[in-house]
Amino acid sequence: MSSFAASAPLHAGVTVIQESPTGLIALSKPVGTLSHPNEPIDERRSLLTCPYSIEGEYFEWGTVADNDHQRVWLLNRLDSATSGVVLLAKSEALAQVIRLHFKKRHVKKVYAALVFGRPGTNRADWLDRLSTAKRGGRVRTATRGHVPAETAMHRVESVTGKYGSLSLVQLEPKTGRSHQLRVQCAHRGLPIVGDATYGDFRRNRGFAKQGGNRRLFLHSYRTSFSFEWAEQTHNFVAEAPLPPEFNVALTT
Repeated sequence: MSSFAASAPLHAGVTVIQESPTGLIALSKPVGTLSHPNEPIDERRSLLTCPYSIEGEYFEWGTVADNDHQRVWLLNRLDSATSGVVLLAKSEALAQVIRLHFKKRHVKKVYAALVFGRPGTNRADWLDRLSTAKRGGRVRTATRGHVPAETAMHRVESVTGKYGSLSLVQLEPKTGRSHQLRVQCAHRGLPIVGDATYGDFRRNRGFAKQGGNRRLFLHSYRTSFSFEWAEQTHNFVAEAPLPPEFNVALTT
């Protein structure tokens, strides 16, 4: 067990997949877990089950009096319905360095998605122009807009079974728009399995009825980048294993 896993109040199902000597930590977040709590009542559903500072973007636990007070800074977020890699930093200085990499798009992120249907080609660059609006307090994205969105798609595997045609694809977003991957998949007739907002509701019901898992089948699989720290260049790669329900769906 890593030193961080032994001391931090990790939510059940959250695992440490890498802990760098620089103080960079990679966690694998399960589906349904919040990246951070918005209110104290959400702490029990969060990545770490402890107080979180929205302003400072850090988790905090322990007490100063007992000399076990600790903080870690959150570097990226995933929707609760999406599983996979989430990064933390043990110092605010390191957090600032890595957040700048995210802002400049120097971080490579690869997602795995299980979609209904089969892509027409094994590889493609998807270019769209999106629009985003808030409706009833929720974000909604459409492929009718002016904001450019780009994703590289690679088909890994396709099968035909009791759920119909399914494909496992890898998606590498070149831009970071809200709900980008879900909307781009749906726009091409490849809705992500379990997507209750942009997906195929009829096929989702059939998939669930025949024993398929009801989750959104979108998983942040790999995060990688290089960064400078303490006058050295560090190469960081974190992979969160594909959840077993993906393989179950592909082999049933």
